[in-house]
Amino acid sequence: MESMLNKLKSTVTKVTADVTSAVMGNPVTREFDVGRHIASGGNGLAWKIFNGTKKSTKQEVAVFVFDKKLIDKYQKFEKDQIIDSLKRGVQQLTRLRHPRLLTVQHPLEESRDCLAFCTEPVCASLANVLGSWDNLPSPLPSDIKEYKLYDVETKYGLLQVSEGLSFLHSSVKMVHGNITPENIILNKSGAWKIMGFDFCIQSTNPSEQEPKFPCKEWDPNLPSLCLPNPEYLAPEYILSVSCETASDMYSLGAVMYAVFNKGKPIFEVNKQDIYKSFSRQLDQLSRLSSSTLQNIPEEVREHVKLLLNVAPAVRPDADQMTKIPFFDDVGAMTLQYFDSLFQRDNLQKSQFFKGLPKVLPKLPKRVIIQRILPCLTSEFVNPDMVPFVLPNVLLIAEECTKEEYIRLILPDLGPVFKQQEPIQASNMILLIFLQKMDLLLTKTPPDEIKNSVLPMVYRALEAPSIQIQELCLNIIPTFANLIDYPSMKNSLIPRIKNACLQTSSLAVRVNSLVCLGKILEYLDKWFVLDDILPFLQQIPSKEPAVLMGILGIYKCTFTHKKLGITKEQLAGKVLPHLIPLSIENNLNLNQFNSFICVIKDMLNRLEAEHKTKLEQLHFCFFELKQIDKVFNTSGTDLLTSTSDTKENEMSSKQKKASLTLEEKQKLAKEQEQAQKLKSQQPLKPQATAITPPVKQTKDLTDTLIDNMSSLTSHSINKAKVASSNSFSSVPSMGVGMGFSSPIDNTKRNITNGLNPTMGFQTAGFSMGAGPTTQNFFSGPSATGTTKMNIVPTANMPNYSPMNAASAMSPLTQQNRPPDMSALDNLFGPQKPKVSMKQLAQQKSSQWVNQFVPPQGSPSASSSVLGPQMNMIGQPGFGIQGNPFFAPQNFAQPANTMTNSSSASNDLKDLFG
Repeated sequence: MESMLNKLKSTVTKVTADVTSAVMGNPVTREFDVGRHIASGGNGLAWKIFNGTKKSTKQEVAVFVFDKKLIDKYQKFEKDQIIDSLKRGVQQLTRLRHPRLLTVQHPLEESRDCLAFCTEPVCASLANVLGSWDNLPSPLPSDIKEYKLYDVETKYGLLQVSEGLSFLHSSVKMVHGNITPENIILNKSGAWKIMGFDFCIQSTNPSEQEPKFPCKEWDPNLPSLCLPNPEYLAPEYILSVSCETASDMYSLGAVMYAVFNKGKPIFEVNKQDIYKSFSRQLDQLSRLSSSTLQNIPEEVREHVKLLLNVAPAVRPDADQMTKIPFFDDVGAMTLQYFDSLFQRDNLQKSQFFKGLPKVLPKLPKRVIIQRILPCLTSEFVNPDMVPFVLPNVLLIAEECTKEEYIRLILPDLGPVFKQQEPIQASNMILLIFLQKMDLLLTKTPPDEIKNSVLPMVYRALEAPSIQIQELCLNIIPTFANLIDYPSMKNSLIPRIKNACLQTSSLAVRVNSLVCLGKILEYLDKWFVLDDILPFLQQIPSKEPAVLMGILGIYKCTFTHKKLGITKEQLAGKVLPHLIPLSIENNLNLNQFNSFICVIKDMLNRLEAEHKTKLEQLHFCFFELKQIDKVFNTSGTDLLTSTSDTKENEMSSKQKKASLTLEEKQKLAKEQEQAQKLKSQQPLKPQATAITPPVKQTKDLTDTLIDNMSSLTSHSINKAKVASSNSFSSVPSMGVGMGFSSPIDNTKRNITNGLNPTMGFQTAGFSMGAGPTTQNFFSGPSATGTTKMNIVPTANMPNYSPMNAASAMSPLTQQNRPPDMSALDNLFGPQKPKVSMKQLAQQKSSQWVNQFVPPQGSPSASSSVLGPQMNMIGQPGFGIQGNPFFAPQNFAQPANTMTNSSSASNDLKDLFG
């Protein structure tokens, strides 16, 4: 790698040194910067050609330099002859001005080391292109080594040389004397130009007479640079020491032969014995066969043979050569027309430019870029011609690479983007650019798009011409993907909306909606929902085409995967807008069906989405209720589990600690008692009637039930007053309600042995001295029948009601005996006796029905004791004071009552 860099460095250094040594001190360098060595030309390829620029104007030029070191081997007088010959040729070229002659930009300047002059920009000499690489830089420039002449270039190049000779022969009355490939220069545009007037001969006769050209005898002793190239010289120069205009035509024939034979001349001349060589050549020319000219195109082969004729009079003159059919090629004629374009008026130019797009595809790309494109872009300074030139320039741009487009075309398009005068031309320019917008956005750099291309599109949307607006709206979707999103959102979309709202043209309004519908996919969802859809409701027009455009945007947004319309938008804005539009009188049946189909689809999605949402909410609410139930249940379970845990801990502690014998006996006794309670069968009501010890027993059931309603309600009302104090301390094991004296709470017998302290309970009340299965009235969880236990007080010696003060009735709060007169009716003959078993099988009485709601009602599980009697751990009571709380919110463990010694004793008293 280092060696390559060193080699490159040495090469650059050598080239720089050559340039410096060749031009240093020459006056040309005061005005021009000399650049790279690119070619060689002139007689013997003695001139080195460099590219350069003029310092003052930065205009590109070619600098021809003759290094005097090339002639160091000659003697001084020979050097002087060579220098004089070169000077003469440049000076003659400087005086002559013609499109077919190389244009001199700066005259010849001489310094001690070199000769130099400047011309128009040059590519190479024809000799370089044909393979003669003398006096070229090393390494050989790739643009010369790979240069290929196309047929159209060859045809038009030879035509240009013929036109140049015609100018010299007819107008200047001059013979060039050395028409060779070295003296034909290809300028930067590819045009062939004549130079090398070192041996030109001017006519000595006045212009109105037949021209006469004196000729010098060939002197083989002169240096080769002081003599013309004999391989392209007419035979009469040597053999008869004469020349005329036809002599240049022979040279033209020899050049044509060399062009079609890769630079090889038709005859090789021995310069040491030139006379013998020309004699032999003359004989061969008289017998020139077709095989010798086989590489020459057939349509020009006979003309080349005439040019190489021994007799000068037979040779065609230059003017005749310009008119042969060989040069009637479309490409050659097109290039010829471009060279004379400055002579044409606007009408002729416009007609030519209109037909040019048909010709351009037939021409090679390099020829178009080198020869045609510069001529086209030079016409941009003429505003009236821009609409005719621009389509051709954009057609060429399609064939260019992005780099070529940026370098060769875009700089000239900048002013055209902004052209607004004259109005008619400006409108045509807009139309042309809009049609090629994809090309512009693809190859133009982003900065230039933002600064030049998009402003032109915006101007087209705001143009007064409906045609331009329609075209712009139609083509915007084709390049929307190439527009950056901020420009589209902030500049393009607002102008499309304005065009739709402000136009008086139905076509523009419809095209605006169609354009919006097509570019929706390049927008984000929320911009469409917040900006595009509300805009649709602002459109005042009700024509069917407009309505269908509105429907199309709604449908596109609704069905697009990336976009979509929310159900809130559907319900609140879209459907309320679409449904009235669907019944517009202007719509036909198919259009109405289209509206209805979209509306139905929207309704179906609205229904599906909202139903899904509600189902999800319902499921979440149900889950929350279940969680709440779990927490409430776990709260009660926690009490039980806590006690169980404590017992287990105590048990484990007892197991771990050493127990005394008495403690072990007590523990065993407790376990045995607990086992009996667990295995105890549910208590059933006694079917037998209670027999008093003295009097005949009367059936008190009916009277008791009838009076119990007023008795209980009175006690309940009284209980409400003290509920905050009495029920706040109720244990979880339940509350027993008793009707007894508040004085001593002792067991007192009434007549017939009945105890008024008869326990009764509805749902949620249990006897304080017994398990919860001994219910007076079954709760909602029972089988629906009402059970009644009337237990004599004599069998419950240890019973003591809990918080009895809260349940005392007014009767028990007095110190007088209860009035039993109401019980006398119970023993009349009209009332049949009812056994306890029958009583247990009856339906709930009227008193019960007023507290217990009917089966299946919302309050079927509600408290029968009102909102103040909130019993913890009892099913059916709401914790918020509402008697109609749903039972599922509050769970009850199967058995939360704990065994106690008093309960065991009461059971023993009752059942033995």
